[in-house]
Amino acid sequence: MRIGVCIARPGGKEVPVSRLATTLPSGFLPMLRHTSDRRTALWAFVFFPAIGFAPYVEPRVIPWILPLSLYFGFCAGVFSHNHNHSPMFKSRRTNAFYSAWLSVFYGYPTFAWIPTHNLNHHKFVNKAGDATITWRYSKRNTWLVASTYYFVSAYWQAGPLKEYIAKAKSGNPALYRQIATQWATLVGVQFSLLAIGWLTHGWGRGTLVWAFGFAIPALFAAWSMIFINYIQHVHCDPWSEHNHSRNFVSGLGNWLVFNNGLHTAHHESAGLHWSKLPAAHAKIAHLIDPALNQPSIFGFVMRAYVLGALSDKFRTKQVGRAPYDPPGGGEVKLETAGVSAVEAGVNASMA
Repeated sequence: MRIGVCIARPGGKEVPVSRLATTLPSGFLPMLRHTSDRRTALWAFVFFPAIGFAPYVEPRVIPWILPLSLYFGFCAGVFSHNHNHSPMFKSRRTNAFYSAWLSVFYGYPTFAWIPTHNLNHHKFVNKAGDATITWRYSKRNTWLVASTYYFVSAYWQAGPLKEYIAKAKSGNPALYRQIATQWATLVGVQFSLLAIGWLTHGWGRGTLVWAFGFAIPALFAAWSMIFINYIQHVHCDPWSEHNHSRNFVSGLGNWLVFNNGLHTAHHESAGLHWSKLPAAHAKIAHLIDPALNQPSIFGFVMRAYVLGALSDKFRTKQVGRAPYDPPGGGEVKLETAGVSAVEAGVNASMA
């Protein structure tokens, strides 16, 4: 298989960083490729473990801490996504360590993004060949379809994952070691965290503090990444230059999720660092169908799935040409395309 690639590289002028994004010591700065990732590092290395261990220290925070835990679980998914598109550190070794670290909080080895997302989804963008197409079994956008999309998507992503691991094992030993390290770290650390819960709080309460501290946020991280991928592409036009993705443009919302809502600009320049997405989105916002620039995720979910259950007028409508209606006509074959064994920072160009 031939793929066009754009490799994220260090350098380039930095986007100004807010005071809220500069809360780690300046000595940390030389390790990062982008100064704005000082906030990413604060979230990942301070808040992730702090919120995770909070129920261990004081079990009475259960279940009140759950909203905060789910938020940081979502961020763990966002960071895994961002890191695989544009590695956070200058050092290859530090990037490998960070990938393994994120795997613990994401609940799955982060290498999985490369074959299923970087190389597959970013090339086909919800067209035939994409393992994560939103329309495989239903062309409707309802809460039932959206909320269970995780299971459909995960099943069909298994093929590219197995192919990627097999190719890494046979032809890229260094990459295969990274894959094995991430799996070993994830399983070893999660079992250790469960054991700590048992030792400090007994079997029942120990399992509960582990579940609320680490297991539930990690499960939510994986589910929420696939869910947001669904709502950012369902009923969009993958044949269009700019209407292939749905955006959530709230300033506060994007600050909280590290600009994960600006999806059109991300697809059009996959290796672009997250801090540069607002400027990139601003250049093309007027070219995007207004229906695809939504104010917020929560408003969209409320309108499309809660009010949409009451009336069709609130449901999403197909914008432009549907992904299963190619401009040239002909048969659409739902076959997932093959992938190559490459590392983080390599992104397939849109087909």
